[in-house]
Amino acid sequence: MRSEPTELLPSRGTNGATIVSPFWVTVKGRIWANIKRRISSLDAGRGLLLWVVFLNLSAVIIGVVLVTRGESAPSWWKLAALAVVAGFAERQAVRVTSNVEMTVSFLPFVFTAVAFGPLAAFVVGAVSNLAILRPPYLQWSVYTPARAISGALTGAAAILVVPTDHRGFGAIVLATTVAGLVNFAADTVVNVTTLVLRRSASGKSFIQAAVPFFVLSLPLYVPVVALMVYGYRNYSFWMAATFLLPALALQRLIHLYQEQREATAGLADANLRLEQASLSFAAGLVATLDARDRYTAGHSAAVAVYARDIAKRLGLGDKEQHVAHLAGLVHDIGKVGLPPGLLEKPGPLTPEERLHMEQHPVIGERILAKIEDYAEIATIVRHHHERVDGAGYPDGLAEDEIPLVSRIIAVADAYNAMTSQRPYRDAMPVSVARLRLAQGVESQFDTAVVAAFEAVLVGASDAYRRGDHGAFPVSITERPRLVAVAASA
Repeated sequence: MRSEPTELLPSRGTNGATIVSPFWVTVKGRIWANIKRRISSLDAGRGLLLWVVFLNLSAVIIGVVLVTRGESAPSWWKLAALAVVAGFAERQAVRVTSNVEMTVSFLPFVFTAVAFGPLAAFVVGAVSNLAILRPPYLQWSVYTPARAISGALTGAAAILVVPTDHRGFGAIVLATTVAGLVNFAADTVVNVTTLVLRRSASGKSFIQAAVPFFVLSLPLYVPVVALMVYGYRNYSFWMAATFLLPALALQRLIHLYQEQREATAGLADANLRLEQASLSFAAGLVATLDARDRYTAGHSAAVAVYARDIAKRLGLGDKEQHVAHLAGLVHDIGKVGLPPGLLEKPGPLTPEERLHMEQHPVIGERILAKIEDYAEIATIVRHHHERVDGAGYPDGLAEDEIPLVSRIIAVADAYNAMTSQRPYRDAMPVSVARLRLAQGVESQFDTAVVAAFEAVLVGASDAYRRGDHGAFPVSITERPRLVAVAASA
């Protein structure tokens, strides 16, 4: 798999993107477009340069030794075919986490090592890098020789266990298992050394990330590679291809599926940021209203919490609970459009002033309807002063004509208003306010909503029942997990 630099893997300067696979774990990076121009900018440039030189010299020496020893290799077209398939597998990486990608290059790579020996694996490992010939170009200095060396070691381990002409399936499985272990060990040494020299992450952190993939993938890939080798040795090269091609096709399907998952995760993250901005905006509106009317400061926050808890008690889903909370926060925002002095008036309102006051749900709806994604909230705010008997305002709706969340807000709003200190009266005792709610069922309030709120109050603290402002802080990150629910609804 390929990934952007993280704390786990080297940061840009020596790597760029990173590939981690079950049996080929490597670090790709960018050190220099021009080595002389960039080497001075690296803290560990000298050590890395020596490491690059060491890898390349080692690869050359190993290649020469394999050729002079007369190690066998298949025909050129088979090597070319395997290198092409390995290169294709490298390009079809699948992201399994935010910083790790996995490839199935192990299939053609280890198949080559077990079926044909170290020289063939050496060549396929090096040539397959043609598929990733693109910046950062330092991969040719680190990744190519490391890949070739790993192939040689893997092939040598396989033929030490079982000769390349052995046809028994059990022996082939054993050789493939040993080859996989050696491959992983060689890759780990290369990657850990590069990380330490780059000083971008610890070797321990790399091992902790790579080992789980190795452990999970070994039982999956070893039988497939063993079947490929068995098919080749007992039948033909094309029989091996019948196992390889479906595996690569499956990898492509997984690749497409993972891309879809990444897109979905990205959308959920964007929705989370938007929702947090929405709650922040709502909190700002509440603060504006609270600054104007000191007697109702904190009222909206209390109504929001009451409404959310009622919705939860009624068995509503996460989305509805979230909507109730947000609507409770902004239910009185229309009061910012009322004439000066009306909210602060210490005595009873005149009929004319009462008419003005009854316009605040309409004003609130107008304000909120102009905000994207607040259409539902705007409708709820408009109807939070309706009554189930049809005697409410502004539209005289009755019973189920009133949105359920509006009926919830009506109960929460009335209760907190009764238990709060107002300029024209003292706060009512909790017991009196609860009695008033009970008396208003089937006329002003929805019976089920009042019953749910009563159940909430029974198990609540005294501060919660009294509506103490300290018990209801306005949180702009309240229940952020609801964003994904709202987005999917």
